[in-house]
Amino acid sequence: MLNLCESLVFKFQSLTIFNLNLIIMKILYFTLALLFANVAISQTHQITKHNGEQLDVNFIKNENGFVYYALNGSSEEIKISKHAVSSITNKQTKQTQKVSDKIVVDSKDDYKMVTVLPQEKTIGLKQTGTFTGVSTKTKGEPPIANQNQTAMRIKTKSASNGSPFVSITEKDGKYEATTYVY
Repeated sequence: MLNLCESLVFKFQSLTIFNLNLIIMKILYFTLALLFANVAISQTHQITKHNGEQLDVNFIKNENGFVYYALNGSSEEIKISKHAVSSITNKQTKQTQKVSDKIVVDSKDDYKMVTVLPQEKTIGLKQTGTFTGVSTKTKGEPPIANQNQTAMRIKTKSASNGSPFVSITEKDGKYEATTYVY
């Protein structure tokens, strides 16, 4: 009988030690998982904008004229025009990837440097003003030549305002131009 009791006590102690080891292993695995998850969701890149602003983000991709990224702790994809971004730096490897060059427009003579963007590609740029006018219509000229003359006139006006970007919407022979800076 005594041997049976000793045997039961020994099995109970062994089972308790096994359970303690199991609990300790679970805590260890949970702690390691938290540490690796924290590294995985930390901000891995720094976006430097042409206006000098720096954003700590998780870079996703650079595609179709946009830079896609997510903020810390979020899985929501945010996009910004590549024209607003100067470079992307990987914080771990310290490698920097140039995204776009800064365009400096000082006078109306710099109209050739003004870039015409579709409205949706101006995300991240600052709107500086709008102006309207009538599209050029010269008799005997093909429509593309008239569009080019109108675009040149709009670019010249945008350059004289110091804006390197402009978005143009045309309707019924009239246009509305919106100018943008970094």
